[in-house]
Amino acid sequence: MTAERDPLVIDTSKPHPARVYDWLLGGKDNYLVDQELGQKLPAAARANAARNRAFMHRAAAWLAHQGIDQFLDIGTGIPTEPNLHQIVQAITPSARIAYADNDPIVLRHAEALLVSTPDGATTYIQADVREPQDILEHARGFLDFRRPVALSLIALMHFITDEEDPYALTRTLVDALPPGSFLMFSHGTADEHPELEKSVSTAYKEGQVPLRMRTRAEVARFFDGLDLVEPGLVSATDWHQEGPAPARERSGFYVGVARVPEAPRE
Repeated sequence: MTAERDPLVIDTSKPHPARVYDWLLGGKDNYLVDQELGQKLPAAARANAARNRAFMHRAAAWLAHQGIDQFLDIGTGIPTEPNLHQIVQAITPSARIAYADNDPIVLRHAEALLVSTPDGATTYIQADVREPQDILEHARGFLDFRRPVALSLIALMHFITDEEDPYALTRTLVDALPPGSFLMFSHGTADEHPELEKSVSTAYKEGQVPLRMRTRAEVARFFDGLDLVEPGLVSATDWHQEGPAPARERSGFYVGVARVPEAPRE
């Protein structure tokens, strides 16, 4: 099932974050304009993209092991296996996953996203996080918001400028979640790569892609009113639960998983 807002029109005149991310991960679903931006980024950008992706895999698996069987993944990006639903449904075959993205090329790949286990289900919503109510309207028709839902905002909010108020957008989405739900979140930062901040920012600016990397204190605000699970808000390779810890490496992402508390949030 796919909720499509606009016709499939892919703008190849300028890069798109989802396609640049695909290139950084070694994917093939990108265009020359995306590759040109990616090639202007420092070599560490590819490693950081892989570390961020690995965090998503670990966090999604942990949430599934906690009994979470409903996921709303916004800013899905181009499918790079294993996708979130493949991680989760390998643990809970009956899990339901709603994907949402604003890049029409992701819609082209929706069939891959919609390949679910027989017991579970997936859907794709063509929508922009800047219009959270549209996403929630479609998601409520697919997910049961009377039960916990995991909201996934991975490598997305650093493409939302301060003027667009990423904190309010995130709060609108989180406030729609029932108690016991979770936020799975990652955000770009230059805290551990200060020497690369200018080159990264310049590359995205030249590609006409808004980018607002944030400090740890700024990223922490996205978790206001939520209960961060251990190990808290950390660098991408520092987040793990069961199993051996990943090798400690500098990362361009802060990551965290937080629970919506039972008590009303202020």
